Amino acid sequence: MHRAETAFRHLLAGLSGISILVVFGVVFAGSVSRYAFSAPLQWSEEVAKYAMIYGCMFGIAYAYLQDRQINFTLVTDLLSKQMRARLTVIVDVSTLVLGGILAYAGLIFAGKRGGIMASGLGIPMYWAQIAMTVGGVCLVLAALFRLARLMNKNRPEYEA
Repeated sequence: MHRAETAFRHLLAGLSGISILVVFGVVFAGSVSRYAFSAPLQWSEEVAKYAMIYGCMFGIAYAYLQDRQINFTLVTDLLSKQMRARLTVIVDVSTLVLGGILAYAGLIFAGKRGGIMASGLGIPMYWAQIAMTVGGVCLVLAALFRLARLMNKNRPEYEA
């Protein structure tokens, strides 16, 4: 299970990095084109926007998987170790459920409005709108990995 989690973490990191690289590259190319050649790239703003959305979806799951999401430690530090462990399970189960809801809502959203064509790119908006589903699935997988890690940590070890 550890190998699968590590591979998933590397995948999320790579996809987040590529998304940000695309944003940077497209914005840079658009700026150079606009100011150096007085010929703006009509599609650059849309590509940057969609790449940023995907990057955020991958990044959220990546941060959550590493337990680097925003935490209210002012409150949790006041709890006992046992209560913090219970709260961790509640948060992971809640993230699993909410990730599933996000994935499902993204499918509905893309299904209803995905046929609209993106004005700058000329592609169906489905490809941008399905990012919600992708992000939800990534969160579900991250929550499953975290829950599996908790189960393994709490499993009694037997010596041979």
